[in-house]
Amino acid sequence: MKITGVRTQPYQIQLHRPIGDANNPDGGRLMPSEALFLDTDEGLSGISFGGGPMVSELVEQVLMGKDPRGVRGLWNQMVDYVFKGGHRGQSAAAVSALDLALWDLKARINQEPLWRTLGASSGQVRAYASGIDSPLSDDELHTFYAGMASRGVCAGKLKCGLRLDDDLRRIGIMKDALAASGRTPELCIDVNEYWSPKQAIRYMHVIEQQYDITWIEEPARRWDVAGLRQVSDGIRAAVASGENLHSIDEYVPLLRERAIDVVNVGLGAGGITGALQIAAVAHAFETPVTMMNCAANFLAHVAAALPNHIMMECLDNGRDAVLTHTHPIVDGNIVLNDEPGLGFTFDEEKLAAHAVDVAGRFGWGRRRGAGMYLVGPEQT
Repeated sequence: MKITGVRTQPYQIQLHRPIGDANNPDGGRLMPSEALFLDTDEGLSGISFGGGPMVSELVEQVLMGKDPRGVRGLWNQMVDYVFKGGHRGQSAAAVSALDLALWDLKARINQEPLWRTLGASSGQVRAYASGIDSPLSDDELHTFYAGMASRGVCAGKLKCGLRLDDDLRRIGIMKDALAASGRTPELCIDVNEYWSPKQAIRYMHVIEQQYDITWIEEPARRWDVAGLRQVSDGIRAAVASGENLHSIDEYVPLLRERAIDVVNVGLGAGGITGALQIAAVAHAFETPVTMMNCAANFLAHVAAALPNHIMMECLDNGRDAVLTHTHPIVDGNIVLNDEPGLGFTFDEEKLAAHAVDVAGRFGWGRRRGAGMYLVGPEQT
């Protein structure tokens, strides 16, 4: 079998509810993405999401004519190809997207689900609820976390950072909603690099007087080894970070200096191959890993194969609108199916209905003054 080319189709969907954080409290519902199909000469294709402008170049210069089963070797060749500019930005996005397509293709060739190809013994992964919920009212907040609790989820992550009084009240709402699961709620918060290390310690001292926080995510800049370590040493909760890093070399200083207690890993850190490498290094430091949210919860395939994975972020917000189906949450666990590859594909009719010529940009920048002084929501 040989790789013969790549096809992409940008699309946009409207999420079921707006999402936002301290950097954009009003949030938004538009979710742009891109369907990617990595084709072979035997009519089998691997699927993926996104990738950007460098995808075609990597396929033409590195993957064309290659046997797709040698995924790790092809990953090395792609990373070597982008060496001069670095495994960052558009290069990292393209490598990550193509790596996912290669792993999906490899599992389809094996006629087994990806979690089996990766060596997992079980297709179930513990979930935690993540509303990305700054735009939600108190009632909407309770509805989301209570809905996840009805499926057995007892852990949740709340967006915080703008007003301490609001944060305290909303943490309480999340806790009460998750208690309906019948299990002890596990409370996480995320300030998305909006605070400085000193601000994080100061406000966490107040929060921890009322709540037992499992972890605080990104309480300082993603690269700030000293600042993250300062926060970790100054509070009871664990410090989590890593979702916005791109390659293993960016994680190593954080682990070596014990700056983070939980490693967040998403597809953007070198795809599945990169995630496996990062998780292995974290395991050597006795540090747990959590996989980030994604369409159809497909990163649960990776999580299932990791000895140090604790729970995976679940957004549950309709981003699966163009897929044939998803992996449900049952009794607090993501349940992966036994279908080959990722366990789903793109629904051609739905994809066509949401297709656009050019997908918009997802996300928002860092708020002015973040890490220096607090900016209230009325100043957004």
